[in-house]
Amino acid sequence: GPALLFAKTSQGKEEGRRFYACSACRDRKDCNFFQWEDEKVSETRLAAREEYNRNHQPPFTHRQNVERYKSFVLLPLSKRRFCQKCQQLLLPAEWEEHSDHQFLCDITTTQLKSPSQLLYPLENKKTNAQYLFADRSCQFLLNLLINLGFRRVLSVGTPRLHEMIQSRASQEEEFSVRSLLLDIDFRYSQFYTEDEFCHYNMFNHHFFGGEAARETCRKFLYEENGERVIMVTDPPFGGLVEALASSFKKLMAMWKETEEEGHDNKEMPMFWIFPYFFESRILDFFPSFSMMDYQVDYDNHALYKHGKTGRRQSPVRIFTNLAPNMIVLPEEEGYRFCSVCQRYVSSGNQHCEICNSCTSKDGRQWKHCVLCKKCVKPSWSHCNNCNCCTLQKHSCEKTDVGCFVCGKAGHKRSACPSLS
Repeated sequence: GPALLFAKTSQGKEEGRRFYACSACRDRKDCNFFQWEDEKVSETRLAAREEYNRNHQPPFTHRQNVERYKSFVLLPLSKRRFCQKCQQLLLPAEWEEHSDHQFLCDITTTQLKSPSQLLYPLENKKTNAQYLFADRSCQFLLNLLINLGFRRVLSVGTPRLHEMIQSRASQEEEFSVRSLLLDIDFRYSQFYTEDEFCHYNMFNHHFFGGEAARETCRKFLYEENGERVIMVTDPPFGGLVEALASSFKKLMAMWKETEEEGHDNKEMPMFWIFPYFFESRILDFFPSFSMMDYQVDYDNHALYKHGKTGRRQSPVRIFTNLAPNMIVLPEEEGYRFCSVCQRYVSSGNQHCEICNSCTSKDGRQWKHCVLCKKCVKPSWSHCNNCNCCTLQKHSCEKTDVGCFVCGKAGHKRSACPSLS
C-alpha cells in the first residue's frame, strides 16, 4: 500500500530532507523502496517497480483461497496436506510440484480452526513481529469483552483472539460474539471468508481488497447502528505510534459515520495492547485513554511471560477509552480494586498518598521522590547534577547534550516542538 513520509534529521537543524519509505517494513532488506519527496521518478523505474510488485503477489486471490478451502475440507483426512515451506493448504493435484517440500499430513478440522498454530509466526521484529497471545490472556480478553456486553469485535492484528471467537461461535449455539480480522498476513485468507478477514495494513490504513474490503469493514461496524462493537488491536511494538494512531482514528471515524445519534461526542470503544513505556505517546494522540495494570503475555515471546518478577515480567498492557472501573482484573492473579483510584491494580502497585494515585507502571512498588514531585522506580535515586531521578550508575550528560533535532536542552527528540 501507500508509503509513509519520513524526514532525515540532524542535530541543530529543524528539519532535514524528506523521503518516502515502506510503511510496513522498517528494514531495507525486507523492502528496498526508497524515494526522496522531491525526486522525479523515470518511466523506466516506475515500470520496474510495477513489475516487481506484480511478481510478489500471493499465488491465489482471497476468493480463490475460499474456494480452495471448500474443496480442501471435503477431502478425506489422508489427503489433507499443508506445505510448511510455502505455508499453503495443498489439493492432491498440487502435491507433485511441492514434492521436495516438507508436509504436515492429516490436517484435522481442529487444526483448520486454529490457523495461528498451523502457520509459522512471522517474528521479524522490524516487519511483522507476530507474537501471539497466550491462552491465558486470550481467554481473559474474550471473557472481559463478553462481560462488558460487546457482541462484535474488530480484531486488528489479533488473529488468536479472532480464531477463539470463531471457534466458540461454531461450537456453541448460544455464543453471540462475532469477529472481523484485519491483518497484514495474507496467509489467513486460506482459512477465512471475505466477511471474516480483510487483508489490511494498520500503518497506513490500507485495505488491499480495495473498496469491497473497506465496505465489508464498514458494514461490520454499522450493524446494530454501531452499538456493542469494540476494536481490539495488538500492533508490532516497534511500529511508529503516530502512524498507528492515524489509522486507528480513521477506523474510529468509519464507525462514527453510522446513523446512530449521539456518536458525535463519543469514541468507538477500543483496547490498544502495547508496552507501558509507550504510555505518554499513546496519550498524546488519545487523551481519553488510560492504562490498565493487566499483564498481557505471549506464547512465542521469550520475555513477555506472565508470572515472572522484576524486569522479567511482561511490560505489555491494555490501553482503553472505557472507564477504568469497568475493567475487572482477576483477583486470583493478585489484582485488587483501589477504591480511591476506582480501578483494579496489581498487588505491587501501592497507592501513593502524595500523588493520590497508584503510580507503579511495571508491577513493582514505586517510591515517591520529594524533589521530583513524583513516584519513580525503586532502583532509581535522585541525581543533583541531572536534577532528576535516574539509575545510580549513569553518566551525567543531560547538562551538555540537547535535543537531537533542534539542539536545545530541556526535551527529547520525541517531544521536540520542531517536529510536525
